[in-house]
Amino acid sequence: MEYLIILAILSVVVLFVTAPLRRAPNPLAMRSGDAGGAPVSRLEELVAAREAKYREIRDADLDHSTGKLSDADYEELDQTLRAEAIEILRAIDRVNAR
Repeated sequence: MEYLIILAILSVVVLFVTAPLRRAPNPLAMRSGDAGGAPVSRLEELVAAREAKYREIRDADLDHSTGKLSDADYEELDQTLRAEAIEILRAIDRVNAR
């Protein structure tokens, strides 16, 4: 009788642990170049680029506030990063306008 309880508990644990492996893959999470991945749309690429650029801006702000970047270096980097972010936002607007 005890072995049935242990077997039932073990079965539940195995099912719980392997649940992510048994799920169908999310096509939006796949990238082109992944094995069997769906191609990534231009909008998805731009949104990812926008998020990456925002992270770069936040990192530059943090580096400046902690003293890793001088005021002059920060101003130059900040202007460059923000200009690149604006270009990405314009590209997103062009894709959405279609």
